[in-house]
Amino acid sequence: MSIRWRLTVWYTCILAVTLVLFGASIYGLVRYNIYSEVKKKIVEQAKLIRDVYIDNQGQSLRLDRTRTISLGDAQISWQLYNYLSGNIQRSDSLFERQIILPVPAQNKLDLQGTFKSLDTKGYSYVLYELPIPDANNQVVGAITLAVNTAPQNHLLDQMKTMLVLGFFITILMASTLGLFLARKSMRPIGKVIEAANQIQTGNDLSVRIDYEGPNDEIGQLIGTVNNMLTRMDSFYKELDEAYAAQRRFVSDASHELRTPLTTIRGNVDLLKKAWNQQAEGQLKIDEETLRTLSIEAVSDISDESKRMTRLVNDMLSLARADTGQTFTREPIFLPPLVQDVIRRSQFLPRNAAWLQGDLSDLDGVYVDGNQDYLQQMLFIFIENAFKYTPDGKVMISALKLGNQVGIRIHDTGIGMDKEDIPYIFERFYRADPSRGVTQGTGLGLSIAKWIIDEHGGSVEVMTRKDEGTSFVIWLPIFPTPLQ
Repeated sequence: MSIRWRLTVWYTCILAVTLVLFGASIYGLVRYNIYSEVKKKIVEQAKLIRDVYIDNQGQSLRLDRTRTISLGDAQISWQLYNYLSGNIQRSDSLFERQIILPVPAQNKLDLQGTFKSLDTKGYSYVLYELPIPDANNQVVGAITLAVNTAPQNHLLDQMKTMLVLGFFITILMASTLGLFLARKSMRPIGKVIEAANQIQTGNDLSVRIDYEGPNDEIGQLIGTVNNMLTRMDSFYKELDEAYAAQRRFVSDASHELRTPLTTIRGNVDLLKKAWNQQAEGQLKIDEETLRTLSIEAVSDISDESKRMTRLVNDMLSLARADTGQTFTREPIFLPPLVQDVIRRSQFLPRNAAWLQGDLSDLDGVYVDGNQDYLQQMLFIFIENAFKYTPDGKVMISALKLGNQVGIRIHDTGIGMDKEDIPYIFERFYRADPSRGVTQGTGLGLSIAKWIIDEHGGSVEVMTRKDEGTSFVIWLPIFPTPLQ
């Protein structure tokens, strides 16, 4: 059973119970008031006929004519019974209907009177029985007053019919209206189900649920579902971008590895062919030429092997970064670390002049980091500057801003377009003019960016085409350790 039907059944059952209780209460209250009025009328008349004429020591009992007329006007029938003679007197209404009211037991009469009900010969009566005592206070007779309650019963029957009919009509209308409202209320839920089915059967996460109703529970649910779809869409796009980046990474890595492998294989095949021809006496070059050719081929193989080693090591570093691996950090005194990098950088392959600028802002500065990774990061930027500066100069300097220290590496090389800046830290990215011309794996700046992020720093890039590039590595200053 669907929710709308369950809601309708529950609402109908609750309404039915409420109507039954309400109808029963109204019916009982009206019935009580009607019969209370009847009994009140009987009691008022009974007070007027307390003194019944008794003579011959109780042998004869009779009502005064004035009392009988009064009872007739009040539409009250009466019956007088004499316990001594057994004589019964009745009102004309009872006599005409041939009705004899039950005689109460003499010893069970209450001086205050007793009410009873009687149904006989198609008539319904409310009886009021009173004892008649003699001068010695002995009960010698009983008088019974009776009121025909047929009009009252008819009124109650009509009321009962109206209540029952109204009950069923109300239940039918309430069920129909309740089902309509339940369907209308659950219609937004149907939209949620429809949207979920669209997402389940397809890949369109841009589906949103249109809702213009109030911000009630249904509105909040739809808002939550729409927010969830937005997050799922965003996550899906990020995941798709990650997969695309992964595919691009694999493609670029394959491309970068294919070149040295092709070179190595070509040189190996060349050497193998040359040596086989020499062994068979078919080689047409002299020994010296063969020796020179072999040395060049082995040199190429060695260079390409080193290139592959650097590429694999770089890829391993990035793989560690992707898995969330980090490194231990400790307070590092920055000046000697930078001086060591400057000294060792002068031995790197380069055509540009290597200059040391103002490093006074490094005096007394500590950073919370890892010495090996910080040195690796600086070497990456310096090597990158050397590669893209065929002539001119590369200079390192320092500056301080607030609680951060900056290491600036400036070159007067080929620079780059501003459009390339957002992508230079992506893996295997190199500006198109330099791809295949400038050697490198295209992973260095990605590794450097990861090291900077792990140290809580940032990098600033300033460049101009054909004029040079400046990288400023900002690192948070660590408070000077206590000696």
